[in-house]
Parts: sequence; C-alpha cells; structure tokens
Amino acid sequence: MGTLTELFAPDRIAVVGATAREGSIGRAVTDNLLSAFDGEVVPVNPNYEEVMGLSCVDEIGEAAADMAVIVVPPKIVLPAIEQAGEADVENVVVITAGFGETGGDGASREQELKSLAAEYDLNLVGPNSLGVMSTANGMNASFGPDSPEAGNMSFMSQSGAFITAVLDWANDEDVGFKDVASLGNKAVLDETDFVDHWGDDPDTDVIIGYLEGISQGREFIDTAREVTQDTPIVLVKSGRTDAGAQAASSHTGTIAGSEQAYEAGLDQAGVLRAESVQGLFDAAQMLANQPVPENNDIAVITNAGGPGVMSTDAVGDSGLEMASFEQDTLDTFSEQLPAEGNIYNPVDIVGDADVERFRDALDIALADENVGSAMVLSCPTAVLDYEQLAAETVELREKHGKPVAACFMGGESVDDSAAILSDAGIPNYFDPSRAIGALDSLWEYRGIQGRTYEEPADFDVDKDAARAILERVEDRSDNRLGVEAMELLDAYGIPMPDSEIVDAPEDARAVAEEIDGDVVMKIVSPDILHKSDIGGVAVGVADDEVADTYETLITRARNYQPDANLLGVQVQEMADLDSGTETIVGMNRDPQFGPLMMFGLGGIFVEVLEDTTFRVAPVSETEAREMTEEIKTAPLLRGARGRDPADLDGIVETIQRLSQLVADFPAIMEFDINPLVATPDGVAAVDIRLTVDPENL
Repeated sequence: MGTLTELFAPDRIAVVGATAREGSIGRAVTDNLLSAFDGEVVPVNPNYEEVMGLSCVDEIGEAAADMAVIVVPPKIVLPAIEQAGEADVENVVVITAGFGETGGDGASREQELKSLAAEYDLNLVGPNSLGVMSTANGMNASFGPDSPEAGNMSFMSQSGAFITAVLDWANDEDVGFKDVASLGNKAVLDETDFVDHWGDDPDTDVIIGYLEGISQGREFIDTAREVTQDTPIVLVKSGRTDAGAQAASSHTGTIAGSEQAYEAGLDQAGVLRAESVQGLFDAAQMLANQPVPENNDIAVITNAGGPGVMSTDAVGDSGLEMASFEQDTLDTFSEQLPAEGNIYNPVDIVGDADVERFRDALDIALADENVGSAMVLSCPTAVLDYEQLAAETVELREKHGKPVAACFMGGESVDDSAAILSDAGIPNYFDPSRAIGALDSLWEYRGIQGRTYEEPADFDVDKDAARAILERVEDRSDNRLGVEAMELLDAYGIPMPDSEIVDAPEDARAVAEEIDGDVVMKIVSPDILHKSDIGGVAVGVADDEVADTYETLITRARNYQPDANLLGVQVQEMADLDSGTETIVGMNRDPQFGPLMMFGLGGIFVEVLEDTTFRVAPVSETEAREMTEEIKTAPLLRGARGRDPADLDGIVETIQRLSQLVADFPAIMEFDINPLVATPDGVAAVDIRLTVDPENL
C-alpha cells in the first residue's frame, strides 16, 4: 500500500454505482460530493448516460480517476475492484455491505476482496463503510446526512452510525474536523494505517476515534508510540468484558481478559482512553487548542464557594493537584481581593466580583511559577458581564501561555461568551468536573510526550533446548506442561531451586539427601492443576520422611483422579518463604495484542486478591520495573514493616526473560511462574504451568 495522501486529497473521484434514484446510497454519495468537493466527480454506471447532470462512463477505467467509491451490490464489488486495480486507481472506498459481517458467502467475498487489494496494492477502506471525508478539499465521499465543519482533529470510527451522530452534534457545537474515516470491516486499511497517516499530517493536531477492536495490537503500539510524541491520540474503546478469559487453565489466563490487554496496550502506545463520548471530545478539544502545562498544579478562580469545593473534589479525583501559591502571590491577593474572600486555592473572589476582579485574580494566579494551569469558574450575577470575562480570559491565556479552562455556569446567558472562548480554543463547561478532566488530559499527555521508549533486552538463551522441551506436548494427550518442564526456565536463565522428578520412593530419598535441609514434594501431573487443593504438596519434608511422603502423595492423587496421568513426584529445595514474598509472573496470549504479561502477588491468593498489572510483550526493563511498582502490595517488595527489601532487580529480569521466551515461541498460549519467591538475596521460580499449541511449534 502507498501513502494515504490521495485518499483524502484526490483530484478526480469515480462513483461506481452512481444513480439519480431518490433514496439510494449511490445518489447520496454523488450528492455529497457535488455539494462542495473541489475536484471532479465521474459517475460510473453502464445503465445511464448521465447522472445528475454528469456524463456517465461504463467502467472505472474510462473515468481516469485517482479514487473510486464503490456502492454497487456485493456480487459486483469484486469485478469493480479488479477494474480499479487494472486502471491504476490506488484508493478505493467500499461502502457496500454484505461481506465479513454477514458470515458465510460474505466472509468468502471479503477474503477475495483482500486478495485483490493485495494483488493491486490498493489503499482500500471498508467494506461496509460509511465513507471518508476531508474538509481541506470539501470532500464528503460518504452517504452520511451531514458534512463536517473544518477543524484540526481527524476522526476514525468502526461504527458509521456513530460518525453520523457525532457530526450532527459537532456541527451544532462548532466542533470541526480535518479528516473523517469510517473503517468498516477493516479488510485492508485499519486504525494503525490512519494513525500513521495523520501522525504525518501537519493539519491534524489531534487524532480521535471509536474502536471496537484493534486488528494488529503490537503494530498499533509501535506506530502510536511514535505518533503520540507530537500528535495526541484519544480513543473510546467499547467492549469491557473478559471474553479473553474463557477456557483459560492458568491463573494468568483466568485473570487476563481482553479488557486488560487493551488497557495495557493502549497505555503502552501512549493513547489517552476516554470513558465516554463526552470525555472523548472534552479531552480532544483541550488537546487540540491549548498549550501543554509545565506541571500538574492548577489554580481555580471562582465567585462561588460551592462550585469551588466541587472543583477541589474533582482535582482530588484526577492527576492534578491544587497549586500552593508563592508568598508573593498570597500577598498580592491579600492586597487586591476583598477581606471576606479566600486567597488560598480555590481562590474565592466572592459573589459581587466584576470582570476586573476576575481578571486581576486570574492574572495574579497565572503569573505564579507554581501554577501550571487554571480554571475560571463563575456563576452569573447582575454585576458580571460574561462576554467581557470571556475576552479577558482569552487575553490572559495568551499573555501567560498556560492552559486555561472555563466553567461559565448558566444557560442562554453563557452562549455568546462561550462562542468567544471557543473561537480562541478555550472550551467552556457547565460542570467543573468536566473542565478539570479536560485539563487532566493535557497533563497526562505531557507525561506521554516525556516518555523514553527503549528496546527490550535480548538475553543470551538456549532456544533449541526450549523448543525441545515444548515439543514434548506432541507426544501427549493434552497440551499442558508443569514442573516437568522446569528446564525451560533454565534455558532462558530464570533462577529456580534445585529439584528433580522421580518415580520411585527410593529415588526420592536419594535426591533429597543431595539437597541441604528439608524439601518440598509435589505431585507431577498435567491432569491435576491445583495440587495444593488435593493435598498433593508436602512442605518441610525431612530425609527420613521422604519415601513415605512419596507413597502418600501418589495415593492421594490416585484417589482424587484414578485416570490422571501421573509423571511422578518432584523433590525440590525449599524456598525461603520467611524472608521472601510470593509473586506471580505470567502470560496469556491475547488474540489482538499477542503475549500479555502479568505480574502480581502470587501463591494461593492470586485469583482472590487479583493484585496484578499487565504489559504487552516483549517488555523493556523500564516497563518491567513499572510493573513491580504498580501493584497495591508493592510496599511488601520494597521492605514494609521492617522487612528487608526483595531483590527487585531479579524480579524485573525474570519478567523480561519470560517476556522474551513467550515472544520467541508463539506456540505458548499461557504461562505461569507461581510462585516466584523473591527474597533479599534473589528470586526463585518454584512452580510453573503452561499451555502449548503444538500446531504453532
């Protein structure tokens, strides 16, 4: 595929299936293009000589177009795409539905469509798309009822209906766009392609979108990371169910669903995620028009005590903080504000404040070096002219170069002042919490811009040995491996206690005698997942008790599940649980993002407490270290209540090494190291469980 520039800036568009018939999509698309498009429109329809005053051609090849919009019935789409390819038309928008979304024959047609697009190297949008739009040239190549106003945001959506609703709302609110794209089924072009294109577009200051899924998660992360250094991305992602957790057999698989993968992936990509459509546009408008703050300290200037308290609560729920003013600032406030006011944050300039008092207070606050942003919060009074206040707010924002949000509360009395603010790129909100949330998005984006991304470490490992261990599932009736595959960790340099699997009592005693101190003994069976639950684990076994314990464990396993595949008993060096903390390092393979790493508190409580955090693999050292800092029980690792701190470097390296392992072998579907015991002197993987897909080895 080539650049998407001509997709949004074509000179000549062929409408395949154009017609003058009222109520038809072909008519709607042609109407929309003729309404404002700077270029030429060529109807393609062998059944007409002309459509809407334009001469028709029979085939795309006769149109000499650089873009084709296809609105013919599904069975005719494929020949039309082939004609476009033969005519060197690189950009194709397939509005026609009846493809993958319908299953059966439609899915087969979509596969053929993909093949044709690949054969002719087409930039293809859809199928099942509303169309594409660009205000730079007046192009509305869609069948939507509205054309967007011009602006500096570009917008993509998997839902065409969502686009029509947004444009109807946006036109009423004077919100404009540069480009709009309905992704449809994403047979060829997907969200990553549009993010990549708009990231290079000097006229797109913010990328926003509504997504139901991300086609290539890792590719999206890598692309978005580069784009968000200069262009913020704000997305609404629908679907928060744990669909990815079904049929999972590991702890990680049970906890890690699709929502965790999207949350981790979008965060790693530097994408701001909005929880609602309102939040999407609150953040986008602020990001599109305001400078990024130098710090997260905010000043609130208000003439109303109650809303001022509301704003303080909202700040407490955000990543912002109420600014502490410098002494000079407090002194100046004391000199210029009424005695009954409040010079501390929020600054209450009392109910009789006029525009001059508002202006002076805002000017003083923005001049304070501790203040990164400000909000002007006002309720209407007889002495306050909202339009003048809006003008003064705009002027002071420009003077100080700091982001300012307005919360002019009211109804019709606010309309004219809100227009003045909007023209200057300052959104006005009725609700203080929305204003704070929008400013918080600016601060969050500053953190994204400040990120330094690093390549994951490439450890020296034994991939051949690891592959040989994984291939053991090919000779088994199931695809799970447990402690019998502990050598896998050794192949990737992950520490573990001394251990051996034996199948006789006397062998168990011989192994135990080679290990200093008491030992741990465990049933080894791919059919018994939770060994502790059936008494299949014995801890602190002395040498003279090993043989009898072996027999006891085998008997318990047989009683619990007579047909279980018993591979023996593992005799293992005891981990130091007195000075150590049990953690879990795991992976579950997500359909969109691939290997999803998990870290958290381990042992038997992992599924109860779910004190876990996630990253998409492979992870860098910085990302791995962040995982150890994000869990609620992180203080335990750092040495809470007089305990010595755990070997955090060892945990971080283990996360990285397992990340490399699961990235190297796509056949690994799930993997648990539980527990990974972390002591002040190091870490040790005590138990493992993994699921392997033999077909991917």
